[in-house]
Amino acid sequence: MRLAEAPQLHRPGEGALLEARGLTKHFRVGGTFSRKLLHAVDEVDLAIYPREIVALVGESGSGKSTIARLLARVYRPTSGEILFRGQSLGALPTRDYKRHVQMVFQDPYSSLNPVFRASHGMLRTIRLHRKLRGRASRRALGAQILESVGLSPSDEFLRKYPHELSGGQRQRYGFAQALGCNPELILADEPVSMLDVSIRIGVLNLMQELRVREGLSFLYITHDIASARYIADRLVVMYAGKVVEEGPTEDVLRHPKHPYTQLLLSAVPDPHAPPDSAEKADAAEPPRMIDPGEGCRFRSRCPYRIEVCNTVTPPLRILRPEHKAACHVAQPDEDFVPAGGPAGAQP
Repeated sequence: MRLAEAPQLHRPGEGALLEARGLTKHFRVGGTFSRKLLHAVDEVDLAIYPREIVALVGESGSGKSTIARLLARVYRPTSGEILFRGQSLGALPTRDYKRHVQMVFQDPYSSLNPVFRASHGMLRTIRLHRKLRGRASRRALGAQILESVGLSPSDEFLRKYPHELSGGQRQRYGFAQALGCNPELILADEPVSMLDVSIRIGVLNLMQELRVREGLSFLYITHDIASARYIADRLVVMYAGKVVEEGPTEDVLRHPKHPYTQLLLSAVPDPHAPPDSAEKADAAEPPRMIDPGEGCRFRSRCPYRIEVCNTVTPPLRILRPEHKAACHVAQPDEDFVPAGGPAGAQP
């Protein structure tokens, strides 16, 4: 079952809410005078449309959380551009931008101050971004928001300290605190990875409810393809700081073009598969991230690599309708002709 099979609310032809163009982030490693650079994110193009849920998928160290922090303006990009509703972030005051784009973290407890009651963060957020006069008005709105994310009775939760909340309640409170800003986009960085399996589905359902009821967009960052399939309209697969495949979720998962996406899918347990059909474990070394040079970063683990993979970085190419992959070997479907004719589809 896929929750995202509900009617998609993004209207075709509508401009992107948030867009990254050539987004790059390098970190210097090895000391002050070192010239070595860790290529955490390299030339990533990403667009999120109004009322859309985009899942950013990849293994640990692929650059997913770095992208979230770049979009949240926690990190400054080494190069590239971020646009909000077509306007460069350089022209937007930080407070105005952060009112529209909020972040929910992987560890809900780390975003709560254990010294204060839950009401403190909620009411402070409302005071800063909603500018309501009077504590009673702010408290009433805070209670209403808590009820909207399933924390009821709200008065009881406002009086509690963070240590009195369960993991699921803390994560719902994290979404509530983000809603206090009245945002248009929430960057959800692994929001269910630290929760019990029985609680995860409730948080994923909450994201879908907020998309429908509040008109919110989400960038859902995860390493779990199953949860991405359940909730996301579109899937973006990252490996070693680069986007290697993207497209409509169901299309990418049913017709994976990049060998890395195929590897991720092979790691998902299939209860219907015969016992002797298990894929071989991937025993290759992790990719080189410090000064990686040219070439495909997946080549050391790829069973289909050819000579050009060692020297030329593959660009993202359209191989199916709205479906791109960065692979020299992957070919478009026989009945699909990309814009510009068949020649435009070749590496």
